[in-house]
Formats: sequence, C-alpha cells, structure tokens
Amino acid sequence: MTASATIVPVILSGGSGSRLWPLSRENYPKQLLPLMSERSMLQETVARVLGRPQVSNPIVVCNEAHRFIIGEQLQQMGCTPETIVLEPCGRNTAPAIAIAAELAREKDPDCLLLVLPADHHMEDAESFGAAVEKGCAAACQGALVTFGVEPTGPNTGYGYIRRGEAWGDSGVFRVAKFVEKPPADVAETYVASGEYFWNGGMFLFRASTFVEELERFEPGVMKACREALAKGRRDLDFLRLDEPSFAASPNISIDYAVMERTANAAVVPLRAGWTDIGAWSALWEIGGRDDQGNIGIGDVVFEGSQDCYVRSDGVLTGVVGLKDAVVVVMKDAVLVTDRNHAQDVKRLVERLKTSGRHQTADHRVVHRPWGAYETLHAGDRFQVKAITVKPGRKLSLQKHFHRAEHWVVVTGTAIVTRDDETLLVRENESVYLPLGCVHRLENPGKVMLNLIEVQSGTYLGEDDIVRIEDDYRRV
Repeated sequence: MTASATIVPVILSGGSGSRLWPLSRENYPKQLLPLMSERSMLQETVARVLGRPQVSNPIVVCNEAHRFIIGEQLQQMGCTPETIVLEPCGRNTAPAIAIAAELAREKDPDCLLLVLPADHHMEDAESFGAAVEKGCAAACQGALVTFGVEPTGPNTGYGYIRRGEAWGDSGVFRVAKFVEKPPADVAETYVASGEYFWNGGMFLFRASTFVEELERFEPGVMKACREALAKGRRDLDFLRLDEPSFAASPNISIDYAVMERTANAAVVPLRAGWTDIGAWSALWEIGGRDDQGNIGIGDVVFEGSQDCYVRSDGVLTGVVGLKDAVVVVMKDAVLVTDRNHAQDVKRLVERLKTSGRHQTADHRVVHRPWGAYETLHAGDRFQVKAITVKPGRKLSLQKHFHRAEHWVVVTGTAIVTRDDETLLVRENESVYLPLGCVHRLENPGKVMLNLIEVQSGTYLGEDDIVRIEDDYRRV
C-alpha cells in the first residue's frame, strides 16, 4: 500500500456480542461466527488485509477464553499471526491498542498500525484497501487517521465525525470534531450537510505517534501496559499479559483517550458497504430479503409476514402474520423481539446473567481445543454427552472426584488411558472409567472420533475435573 512503511494489522476481538444473543454467547461470540459468509467475521476481517503489499501478519488482541478458537480459525486461513495477545480483563480499546503498539514498534519503530474491530462487515474490500492507501501518507506524516464511513442515511446508533480542512491533496481531511450518538433530528441535519461521517472505529497511525500521544494524555494507560508486557509470559502461541498490571490501567476507549484530544486527527472518507454488526436489525438491513422483505435462515416458513428476520438452528420455525420481527431459534434458547427493539437484547442478556442462566455463556455445543461436546440429556445423577475429538488431538490426563464415566465409540478409533492401562477402543466398543481413576482420551486417527459419554455420580459439573497433564496448559 505504501513503499515507506510496513502496516501491522491490529485485530481487536474482545467483545461478547450480547445484542446478537442467543447465537452469540460469551464463550463463542459473534466475531467467531459465520454471519455473512462461510467464514467467521474474524476471518473476513483478516482476509480484508492479508496478502496486500506492505502488510505484515496481524497482532490479534482477544479474550483468553477465545484463544484456541481464534488460533484455529487463523490456521484455517493459512495466517500465522505475529502475536495473539490475551487480555486478562477488559479495559476498552486504548489499552488494547497500546499493547499492540509497544509490540509492533519493538520490532519495527517506523511501522504503521491498522486497527480493525473483528466484528465489522465490509462489502467492498478493494475500496477499503484504496482508503487505507490514501491514509498511509498522512499517517507517515504524523496524522492519527480514522476512517469516516459515508452515511447512507441518518442513524442514531453511530457516533459522527465532522471533516475539516484538507490534509494535503490525497483526499484526507483534518477532523473538525467528534460527535456522540445524536438524536434522530440532529442525525438528519448531519447527513444533509455532507460534512459528517459515521465513526467506524477503525484507525491508521504510526505506532510511535500513538504511544507519544497516549503518554501525553493518559500516561497511566502506558505505564500499566508496559508493566503488563514486562511481567507477561509466553504460553504456547499466545502472549499472556500480567493481570494485576493490566487491571490497573484506566478503562478508556481510543476515542476518549487520544482521538478527541489530539491536534493531529485526520479522517479518510470510506464508501465500502461498511456495517457494524451490532444487533439483529443490522443483519436484516444488509441481508438478501425476499419480495415481502423477509430473511429466513434455516428451516423457516413465512405466512403473511413482512420485514422479518428469522433464523433457526435446525428446528422447523413457522412465522405467521408478523411484521418487523426478529425470531432466533437455537437448541436451548429462543429470542423473539421487534426489530426496532433489537438493541434492547443486551438488557435481556444482563438479566439472564444476573439470574445465573448458563445460556448466556455457552451453546449446547461447547468448543474445546481438542474438539467439542454437546449435552444430549441430563437427569438426577446422570448426564449423556456426544463428544467429538479432532484427528491427532487428545484431552487432558484427568480424574473426577464425584462421577464415573462410560464411553461408547460411534465412529473412529480411540486410545484410552485408564490408570496404568492403555486401551484401543474401536467403533461399537466401549470402556468404563470408575470414579477417581486417572484417564485420558486420544484420537490417533485421521478422521473425527465421535463417542457417547454417559456420566453418573453425585455431582456432574465441569469444575469436577482435576487436570494432571494438559497439552493446552489449562488449569
């Protein structure tokens, strides 16, 4: 994109996507889901920049709970990240970017950072690439560039950026001001003026320039981040930040920390079919609607309904006589809301969390670095699960204090460790694991291993696992 500087993509993947519940959940949020194509939103974000001239491998900043899913999704794309940084707690975007900036400039003091949230949709990747190219010259001259999305209409869900005078002659402008999310009548005047853009939350600047400005405006952030890095440690393919140090950082966004205070903020107009997939209503707006304005994903049948978004995870879902509705049917939860109240789903999720509902955190299919499991049935003192183990993967060497287990292999071949024994268990064969025995399950083959697990005992929670040895260094 420019011959003068390497561009390091910084992918921010720390959100939980609660407004897209029940599809998006705490331990498998929206950025890891395939919402608009066969690839996840994280993968789409990486694909937008991967392979472009002067662009290096990305730095990904994410929640510790998502680390193995993110690592696998990047591997599927043939992408080797520069670093996957694990945030021990959420501290908003300024500290996350500060960590990435310190890592990047350590390797290349002159590099540019291209900061991208992992949950944005972009229809036209080439137009986005052209906008980045425009911003490079200004960024190399010391500008902190943001990308202003040309509005398609008044929208009260976004912040706005007002452009000022031109920064050079490359189609870049100084930022006159940033504006919080406006009421509808104000948003209309902004759009009519032609001087305002939506704030897309994407940035381009020298890593060193950002650090200098952050040190000037929020020195506490830089101090905490440097300590978190100095006391951090490598763990497999990940960088674990020191939790007490990082937690000491102010919880602040890049907009409040730097962009609204610097004298060198610049904006590049962007027309690339950008959407922040922040709620179910956004998916309806950009999706392929039928003649009645409906979108149906999965086994969905409409009758006399208009402008609805309905998504079903395998269950026949009939929708009759509804207008402007969102219906999402999962195996363990159903959401029904008016499209105009889609933002309020977050409030519902907060109530569910307060009441201890596990459906806010996990799907029925729970992903692990070795594969996945799904609870099929649970009763008094027993539980039945379907377990899938990927080729060449194995579970931790472990034991339980409160339950025994019975494994029945459905497809594939398993190597089972049971105390001092090593057993080869084939299709239609089974093995019993008594309470307290030390055991491990491994897939030595080249195809998926599928088995049924029957647990029995006084307590069947996932926290009744004592890991003795684990390839993934989980506790």
